[in-house]
Parts: sequence; structure tokens; C-alpha cells
Amino acid sequence: MKIAYISTYLPKECGIATFTSDLLHSVALHNQELVQHVFAVSDGDYTYPNEVVFRIDQQQQLSYLEAASYINENGYDCVILEHEYGIFGGNSGMYILSLINALHIPLLVNLHTILEQPNVDEKAILIEIVKRASIVIVMSNYAITLLKTVYRVNTTKVRLIHHGVPEFYLDHEEAKARKGLSGKQVLLTFGFLGRNKGIETVIESLVEVVKHEPDLIYLVVGKTHPNVLAHSGEEYREYLQGLVERYRLGPHVQFVNSFVSQSDLVEYLCACDVYVTPYINEAQITSGTLSYAIGAGAAVVSTPYWHAKELLSEGRGVLVEFKNPGKMAATLTEVFSNTEYRAILRDNARALGKEMTWKNIGLRYTRLLEKVIPTQDGLKENGAFTKDEMPKFSWKHIDRLTNQVGILQHATYSLPNYKEGYCLDDNARALLVTLLAQRDFSDKKLDRRISTYLSYIYYHQRADGLFHNFMSFQHHFLDEVGSEDSFGRTILALGVLLRETNLTSYYQLGHELFFRSVPHFRALRSNRAIAYTVLGIAEYLHHQSNDEVMIELMRELIGKLLHEYEASSDENWNWFEAVLAYDNAILPYALLASYPFLNDEGVKQVGLLTLNFLESMTVQNGALSLVGNQEWAKQGKHASKFGQQPLDVTAMVFMYREAFRLTGKKAYFARMVASFRWFLGENDLKLGLYDEETKGCCDGLESYGINRNQGAESTLCFYLAYIVVYRTFIDNDQDLISPATNLPI
Repeated sequence: MKIAYISTYLPKECGIATFTSDLLHSVALHNQELVQHVFAVSDGDYTYPNEVVFRIDQQQQLSYLEAASYINENGYDCVILEHEYGIFGGNSGMYILSLINALHIPLLVNLHTILEQPNVDEKAILIEIVKRASIVIVMSNYAITLLKTVYRVNTTKVRLIHHGVPEFYLDHEEAKARKGLSGKQVLLTFGFLGRNKGIETVIESLVEVVKHEPDLIYLVVGKTHPNVLAHSGEEYREYLQGLVERYRLGPHVQFVNSFVSQSDLVEYLCACDVYVTPYINEAQITSGTLSYAIGAGAAVVSTPYWHAKELLSEGRGVLVEFKNPGKMAATLTEVFSNTEYRAILRDNARALGKEMTWKNIGLRYTRLLEKVIPTQDGLKENGAFTKDEMPKFSWKHIDRLTNQVGILQHATYSLPNYKEGYCLDDNARALLVTLLAQRDFSDKKLDRRISTYLSYIYYHQRADGLFHNFMSFQHHFLDEVGSEDSFGRTILALGVLLRETNLTSYYQLGHELFFRSVPHFRALRSNRAIAYTVLGIAEYLHHQSNDEVMIELMRELIGKLLHEYEASSDENWNWFEAVLAYDNAILPYALLASYPFLNDEGVKQVGLLTLNFLESMTVQNGALSLVGNQEWAKQGKHASKFGQQPLDVTAMVFMYREAFRLTGKKAYFARMVASFRWFLGENDLKLGLYDEETKGCCDGLESYGINRNQGAESTLCFYLAYIVVYRTFIDNDQDLISPATNLPI
């Protein structure tokens, strides 16, 4: 049996690193045949012990994928993940998702942090982790409640196992003697220092307590948390020391500024008379320090944070309200002065502490591992997908971005960004969405939307048939002539208008705009502009199939694409350009869409050949892994995976839909659906870009995580892909697509 742990690890001074080391060694006590290795998430230059076989660079996502490959290729039976948001790279630690979703073996997860009010990324990450896991371990009952109520996850795979603690073997007075504390009443807090620890509450309370307990000494054992140290230095410790001086408590308070060893910590805990955790708010789902105090059989006084309320129930400790030095003083005075009461607290804590020793905790983990490894529960499958799994179509965010002029091009999160104004590209896309949605998603505002976007295009066309692209919110054109790409996208939208509209006035205006632009078709040089224009011509020809002039113009434009293909391709690079850039799939799509009108087998073959090449570069394990815009893909060079754009996904959806139409092969149908699922989380970050709350789509996958802005391009691309996938299901009288069709063609 071979186990891989993913965690921080000693000698890093970190509670989770210590937890993992203790867990590994406790599990080994119960199964000597186990092989246990650590994949250490590293943020520095550490000299690790022998059990660490792989160092994961915290801020390099590629390192996480390399770790997954190592695990998959080296015969491990199970992975144990210690999860806490801050120890992994990416927004809210999202890089860990790429690792766990690449694994081929069961996953057991320890959740060290479960937030009651997570942000969007934190919630999505935890839901994905629980979904992927075979077994999820939490350390309190309240953690299970949060998983149910906040994250809405299935808790059938969740198990409660307390935080492990060492065995506390030292006699109380002997421990005091070792620490030079004989004759003292010892009050103890240990752990990393930070503002949330509330130690000032205890210091302020001591003004009264020491009047009754003149031999009391309060030990604050622990270094400042590394994250706090990096941002604020020793400001908090200095603040506490200032309080000690102000209240003249120097003889009664001692700071031990070090990350103490476990043996040293055992001595401190055995020596203490009362242990105190005065955290300032309730949002602490797991406290290793409190668990250690219970394990030591300490009399505990604590504020009522989540873990404390649970561990200290049934007479195992005393709770004091947050940030109340007066009540803290009264409680500490009572516990110190009443030796019988203190003894009861200690006995009750010790009874639970015996169950929490690492020896007992290790046995529980060993039994879980024996169950999870043979069954391989929780392995994520690329299962069948039904159209009912698609989110409900909504105009909400499109309408939010649209005013009486047109659709605004950018958003700040989900709110329209007026500063960036409008562009022709997005209004052409918006017109396309409204036209394609008529059949399945029409509502009473649809005609108004078509009118708005068509009027915008009309306003932007110049007398010579070209178009402006960018316009400020104050309605000033920001360019003389727009890009060729915006021209091509507009021609496609107008072509669809001529094919789809039932209103004569819309048809007449669309026809006028389309043919006013035709004289510029031959002058196009951008491959994508040519491809979009070909697609616009194809839409026009669907209702005017005898227009030989337009057919020949299509043939001429396709000839340009074929010329570029011949100039750039070789036996290893079947593409139209020396790089894979943006909106790539639109090029094979244009060739495939032209075939019914040109009836040229060579065009069709190049379309399928370049489709296959693009797929080889952008599909991994049945899911899209697109070329990012940080650095385009070149032959023999590693392509950037960030930032990936919805624009490219939608082009893939359209390309596969056209290949399915031409060939009837369901593998193309399956790949169309798989491409759409990129929006729903089947991507390199394993996070959905569609926002169920706003009904918009996030702008892309970046190196740090999801770009949470929901601009027009991303949202319109999502709904274009949505409509195509939905309609393809309907047209083929199919409710479900099986992964079995996702096979080589």
C-alpha cells in the first residue's frame, strides 16, 4: 500500500506541516508495510526529510500538474490532501484543483478550514474538492453543518475525526520543575501570534486576576504568524508588550518567541494550570492548540468560537464572551481559586483527550485507508451529460449591460463599466445571440433587443461600407475605421439576420448594410476576418443559394485561407499560421461551413485536418485546455495556459457542431458538449466561469485564477455556445450525450 500526502511539511514552521508529520507517523504505527511519501507544497528553500519525494512550487501551477503526473505514474494507491486555502497557490489556493482532478486514484481530504462566509472562489474550490474526494474528514460537528448549509454538498462521504494530540506523560509538578515554574500558577496560550488571537483580552484581565493570584505567570508561547510577519512585522507582539508595560504586569507575563518542538510543547502543556484561547470571533472551525490542551487534560478557559463550543461542552472547559476582559478576569479568578472545580475540568478534558491521541487517530485513518483504496470511490468520471444539466437560459446579464444605445463592452465584476464605452464586436455578437435565441428563448423584450443592436450597427457603418468599432459612453467614435475582425464578425451577424428575421424592415436594413460592405470583402487580409466573412456569406446563401456571385466570392476568400495554410503548414504543423493565437477554431469552421456551397472535397479535408490538429493542441483527457493569450503557441514551444478566453471556447463549439453536421459522427457531438462544459468547470482550473447568481460569464482563466469581471464578450460567447449546444440536442432528438462517443475518429 502506497500513500501520497499533499501538504506543507516540516521543517516549515506551520501547524499543518506538523499535523501531517504526526499523522504520517501515527498511521505507520498500525501498518508497517505502508509506503508513505510527502509531496511538500513549498514557499522557500527547506531541507526536507527523506519521506518528502516531491517539492511542489507553491506559486507555479505547472508544478502541481507535474506532481499529479508523478503520483499517477509511480504506483500510489491513495492521496491524502491536507487542505487550507492559504497553503496553495492561485486565488484562494485554486491551483490544488488542477492536481486533484488529474489524479487517477482515490483522494482522502482533511478540511482544516471551512468558512461560513466564503468568497466566490473559496466556495467553488471547496465544493470541487468535496466532489472529487472519496472521503472527507472534518474535525468538528459544526464543520459538517457548514458543509450542508453553506456549501450544499453531499455529506455522506464526510467523517468526523478529531485533531490528533501527542501523549502527555509528564507529571504536572515535574513539568513545572523542568520549566523553572515550580511554585507558580501557570496560565498558558500557545500558537502563532496574530490579531485574531485576542491575547490583549487576557493581558487586560490580569490586572484583576493577579490581585488574587500573585504567583500567576502567563506564558505566551509562539512566534508571530509568518503571513503577519511579512505584512506587519512584530507590530502585534510589540503592542502586547506595550500593554504589559502599561499595566505593570512584567513579572506576570512572559513571551516565548519561538516555534517550539513537540517535546517542549508537551512540557509546557503539562506544566500549565489553566489554558486560555481568547480568539476574538467565532469563525474558527478547527483549533489544533485547543485540541492539544484537551489532550493534556488542561483546565481550559476560552471564548466561544465554533471548535471551542464543541470541544468544551459537557464540562470540559469554560466559555467567556468575546473581547470582555472583565468577564475573562472573573472566570480566570474562579478557576484558579477553586481547585476542586479546576480538577473536574481537567478530568473531563483528559477523558476526551485519551481518545484523541495520535495513536488512536492513526488507527482510525488506517481503517479508512483500508476501505477507500480497494473501492476507489470518488474518482471523477467524465460522465454522460444531458441538456437538463445546462443552467437555465437567462437574459438578465445581457440586459444589465444593454442600454438604449447598445451593449457596453466591459463590466467591473457584474456591473457595467461605462468608462470603456461600446464596441462593434460586442453589438454584433449581441445581435447574433438574439437572432439565434428566437426559436427557443424568445421573450417580450426580444424584438427590442434586435432593434437596439441592429440600430447600433447601422449607426457605426460609414458611407463607404466600412465600420467604426469603438465608441465612448458619450457617443464619440474612437477610431476612423474599425479592425478587420470586427468587420468580419459584423458580416456574420448580418448574414444570420438575413437568414433568420421574419420582419421585412429588419431584412431590408440588414440587406442594405451587408451589400454596402461587400466591395471590401476581397481586400481583407486578416485570416479571422476572412473566416467570419465566409461564415456570413454562408448564412446569406442558406436562403439565397443561387447567388453565383456570392458563391464565387466565397470561393475566392476560401482560397486565401488555403494559401495561408499551404504557406505555414508542414508535416508537424497543420495550421494556417506560424502560431496558434486567438479564436482559432473559427478558421476550420469557415472551411467546413463553405463545403456545402463549394462542394470541394479538398476544402473539407483541410477543414477536418486542421480541426484535428487544433484538437491535438487544445484537448486533454476529453476537456479543453486552450492556448492562453499570455503567449501564443508555436511549433516545438510550450504554450501558455493563461489567460484562456470564452471567445475560443465558443469557436470550438461552433466548429464541432459543423463537423457533426457534415459527417454525422457523434464523437464531434460529444466534443462540442465537452467544449461547452469548459464554462461549467471542465477546464484547467476546474472552476466554472458561468455565474449562477448574475447569469453572466467571467472573462477568463488567468494565472491567478478566474477573472471575475463579466463583460459583454464573455457573456455573449457563453450564450452563443449555449444556444448551439441546446439546439443541437433538440434537432437530433437527443437528451443525453455519452462519453463513450468521445473516441478517436
